[in-house]
Amino acid sequence: MRTKEISKPILIKKPRVNVVTLGCSKNTYDSEILMGQLKGNMFDVVHESDRVSKDDIIVINTCGFIDNAKQESIDTILQYSELKDQGKVGKVIVTGCLSERYKPELEAEITNVDAYFGTNDLQNLLTSVGANYKHELIGERLLTTPSHFAYFKIAEGCNRPCSFCAIPLMRGKHLSTPIDELVKSAEKLAKNGTKELIFIAPDLTYYGLDLYGKRNLDELLRRISDVNGIEWIRLQYAYPSGFPMEIPDVMNERSNICKYMDMPLQHITDNMLKSMRRGITKQKTIDVVNEIRDRVPGIAMRTTLITGYPGETERDFEEMQRWVEDTKFDRLGCFTYSHEEKTHAHALVDDVPEEVKQARADAIMEIQQEISFEKNQERIDHTYKVLIDKKDGPYFVGRTEYDSPEVDNEVLIDATVDYATIGSFVNVKIDTAEDFDLYGHIVK
Repeated sequence: MRTKEISKPILIKKPRVNVVTLGCSKNTYDSEILMGQLKGNMFDVVHESDRVSKDDIIVINTCGFIDNAKQESIDTILQYSELKDQGKVGKVIVTGCLSERYKPELEAEITNVDAYFGTNDLQNLLTSVGANYKHELIGERLLTTPSHFAYFKIAEGCNRPCSFCAIPLMRGKHLSTPIDELVKSAEKLAKNGTKELIFIAPDLTYYGLDLYGKRNLDELLRRISDVNGIEWIRLQYAYPSGFPMEIPDVMNERSNICKYMDMPLQHITDNMLKSMRRGITKQKTIDVVNEIRDRVPGIAMRTTLITGYPGETERDFEEMQRWVEDTKFDRLGCFTYSHEEKTHAHALVDDVPEEVKQARADAIMEIQQEISFEKNQERIDHTYKVLIDKKDGPYFVGRTEYDSPEVDNEVLIDATVDYATIGSFVNVKIDTAEDFDLYGHIVK
């Protein structure tokens, strides 16, 4: 008697998805959420792999903020679309801010891209590759950062009317994520070994107004501060106008909230702030910075500035220089103005020559380099809690609570003398200091 053969189901291998991320930490977060969803759909997912194969799906998460970022995004799209033409990759999909802002133009100019999606098209993007959006995966991510720290987006979009900024065009109106949902996400991250959460949003300090009818960042901080395993919470992108002074109070109250505040101020003269539609004056800006520093002694204040905004005179620039010298920010970045379509400032004449914009930015950074050197010299012979990020050549490289990854100072420890585990906290006594680096040794 012949036995009946039972046929096995044919398993169709899904193509690998290679996610390429450009731009800011908000894009990093979005890519990680996308990758978490793809993994939940049993896809093989990699991030920015140099190795490509003919069946790969390439997803490019683009930036559309300023000219240089837009050009980098376009160049990356062209690079992978050419690989597709050569039969070296399977599909090319474009998402993110550039695609949100310029989708019709991109579709007309780069026609061999399989699909373009905007910043809020995650479900449609997943459908296009044969995946389903899984609601049960809310908070699940594949981190592209070292596992011990993670960017933690608490809101999307922005309601601010800043004249130079295209973020509302690309990410829409402000939308806060509910506190309970964020707590669950933090708990999942902590369970997987994340120790530092870096709060990000186009505007942190607007958090809660849409959901709770009030600025509610202080309550969110307390709730996340209570999550077991989270040892550092860091704030980035705080807006100065209407800044809730409950935040410094929470910093003092909770030891795992870093004494660190990133507050992009952009300029200081009244006429520039008015034209930029910042909703604040020079004196109010100074008052906000001083009050935060008074309430949280020793806090590290970081800001970013713009040079060459339309109508910026030499007098405007010199006033900003003096203010930078007087204020002595702990961390500072400076960018040249980019004339962006469909922003309010695009109606103004972009009248500052590019070489003048750059020379002014360089001059600001020279001042900041001296300030940073002086402040770093003051840290010599002091001991700080340091989070070890990586090993780079002969050094273990870490950060104090006063430094955010990628943009701020680093602490270097001689690996031939001391040993540290990546992702661990160690106490480091500072021996020497340079403009933007501290050198020290581990103490017990």
